Amino acid sequence: MSEHQYPTPPFSKQDTGDLPGQEHSMDPEPQFTASQYKSADKLSGKVALITGGDSGIGRSVAVLFAREGAKITLTYLPEEEQDAKTTVKYVEEAGGEALMVCCDVTKPDNCENVVSKTLEQFGQLDILVNNAAFQNHVDDVDSLSFEQWDKTFQTNIYGYFRMVKASLPHLQKGAAIINTGSITGLEGSAGLLDYSSTKGAIHAFTKTLAQELVDREIRVNCVAPGPVWTPLNPAERSRESAKHFGEKTPYGRPAQPEEMAPTYVYLASNADSGYLTGQVITLLGGSTRAG
Repeated sequence: MSEHQYPTPPFSKQDTGDLPGQEHSMDPEPQFTASQYKSADKLSGKVALITGGDSGIGRSVAVLFAREGAKITLTYLPEEEQDAKTTVKYVEEAGGEALMVCCDVTKPDNCENVVSKTLEQFGQLDILVNNAAFQNHVDDVDSLSFEQWDKTFQTNIYGYFRMVKASLPHLQKGAAIINTGSITGLEGSAGLLDYSSTKGAIHAFTKTLAQELVDREIRVNCVAPGPVWTPLNPAERSRESAKHFGEKTPYGRPAQPEEMAPTYVYLASNADSGYLTGQVITLLGGSTRAG
């Protein structure tokens, strides 16, 4: 386990607002700067597009990518603009350059637009991180509406497909696509039928796309976290559930975003993972069972 002391449950009442939640309102705020992380110019000269890069895992990935030399485009929703500006600030403090683009991945034109803006700003695209997600607990299948089912699929898997379709014509040999999956996609999770289903789809999407792109030498991998302290989780949970979030992991706490982000660096770096494609890497805080 890390020598760094991370917050443990029970957590105080969270006032993150409606979904997708606001990181600046969380208490404690997620840890994303990774003070113990040592950079080595692994992504020098690269350009990365990170959906949902305004907060949570996406924010930490943006900061660490910047520390590794990459230029960053990050997407956000209108209600996340304040968080997105904070991420840009930290990217710039890390010596990087960031472009923030408002983008709803459920809209095909938005996905095409963010890729176009990335190319206009930076002239290339080397790394796509599909990370934007929607999650909302519903007690049982009888209570799960078709409207929510559709929104979850449109965001979590259709959105990934749209971003790949928009990005792929511009990705060259040596490019990387990294998808954010979830342990729920391997083991399921009661109350998250729609979300877990999309995450399972993302894992299969990753493996199949990797097979299709291997001849083009574009690698495709996936990170499947357990519970992570991000705005998405307390924003859609009951007070009691948020209070004990992550408590059942062997570590006794949720992960912090900065504990996830180095794996994204590893998967983006050809020097580190050039022989790796089609893999789903689980980060579970001590649990060794995945499916």
